[in-house]
Amino acid sequence: MSSTTILIFIFVYFGLLLFISNVISKKGQDNDSFFKANKNSKWYLVAFGMIGTALSGVTFISVPGEVGSPNGEQFKYFQFVLGNAIGFIIIAKVLLPLYYRMNLTSIYSYIEHRMGIRSYKTAASIFLVSRTISSAFRLYLVVIVLQRYVFNDFHIPFPVTVLLALALIFLYTFRSGLKTIIITDTLQTFFLVSSVFITIYFVCDSLNLTVLESVSTIQKSNYSKIFFFDDFFTSKYHFVKQILGGMFVTIAMVGLDQDLMQKNLSCKNIGEAQKNMFTFTGIFVLINIIFLSLGALLYIYAAKNNVQIPLDLATGKPRTDLLFPEIALNHLSIVPAFVFLLGIIAATFATTDSALTALTTSFCVDFLGMDKSENLDNHKNVTIRHWVHFAFSILLFLVIIVLNSFNDASVVALIFRAASYTYGPLLGLYAFGLLQKSRLVNDKLIPIICIISPIFTYFLSENSAQLFGYTFDNELIIINGLFTYIGIYFTSKRTEEKISF
Repeated sequence: MSSTTILIFIFVYFGLLLFISNVISKKGQDNDSFFKANKNSKWYLVAFGMIGTALSGVTFISVPGEVGSPNGEQFKYFQFVLGNAIGFIIIAKVLLPLYYRMNLTSIYSYIEHRMGIRSYKTAASIFLVSRTISSAFRLYLVVIVLQRYVFNDFHIPFPVTVLLALALIFLYTFRSGLKTIIITDTLQTFFLVSSVFITIYFVCDSLNLTVLESVSTIQKSNYSKIFFFDDFFTSKYHFVKQILGGMFVTIAMVGLDQDLMQKNLSCKNIGEAQKNMFTFTGIFVLINIIFLSLGALLYIYAAKNNVQIPLDLATGKPRTDLLFPEIALNHLSIVPAFVFLLGIIAATFATTDSALTALTTSFCVDFLGMDKSENLDNHKNVTIRHWVHFAFSILLFLVIIVLNSFNDASVVALIFRAASYTYGPLLGLYAFGLLQKSRLVNDKLIPIICIISPIFTYFLSENSAQLFGYTFDNELIIINGLFTYIGIYFTSKRTEEKISF
């Protein structure tokens, strides 16, 4: 597939999203539509659309690539996914009822009621920093692929490619926000999931395997080990670490994250929101095992056809997250190349549009108070919201440019490492609020505690192997949350009256 064809396809795809946005925005462009989709979303559309948001380009490219990593990761990621599933169930049973009972637009409003205004602003600020970083990482990964296989042929600089991607996303989200992306993300998830199944079919066909035969081939390969029980202290892949890490990362990055929770809160009631969450969990687990299977097939294909893992242009080292695009765009026929392109663009737009909407919502609600009933239809506030949306687009652009100046590591590892430091304090804040209902916090000290905790966590992470012979992985977020929890506890005081929030 030529670069020109790919470029035309991108603009046709964007045209479809813009058409959908225009149709939906005619029915409402006010803040209530943008923030909550008028609280009228169908649970099954939310459940399916959340798959695209949760998976993103990271799962689409990096997860299959890491299956054959020199580190011997194989299917170890599925242990983490099982932890994710437990986390989703906890969110559905514990956090969603709380959010619906309090009728929240921003989930951080809970912290204001429970702890105070400084704690509230701290929690919202943590989200803004965390989601900006993680969204930038996700978009960065995909833009690298587009730059390498498309825009370099037109001699278009990397910053222009990033700016173009963000401009397209901004144009179809800034008017109706969540109300638009509930529909567009459903469509994009369909494209993403379809592209995986179709790619598997073409890879199996090129290997002269039926889909059923491919299952047996994967099982007999060197890529299919799922459970790792050896070396608890020194191995990052141990089952217990992955389960705990997956569970608590999910609670923090989904249940305490305005992005995915905003979609859940757009359902009519708690029953539909929980139904959505349980359905989403089942699909999420199934899709991830399919992505891992695709990864194994890609490495089997690469070995058979002598396809080398592409090198990072900056470091000259093999980069596993480029194997999928290399095979799809340069070694298979035009149909799987087209399908891959469809999937990666869908994954990119579905993740970034949702994040951009959530960042705008959090800032407008948590810092500008636009969720107040008298402000929802205020024309001036709608204009301000447009400017906030634009500002976050520019912020994402700047963060990606900074990342491009030094990044040379696995995107998956970077995202969850960053999450361990930025989402950990949120975990501690909510855990204390829910578990210690007889203690009043010192609101003034919360910002300091939430800064110190990640510093302690970083020190522990860097020295744990030497001090204790223990190597942390994603479970580091638990330690970060625990430091925050302990700090809040020892600066709080007991009260005779139990706090009801």
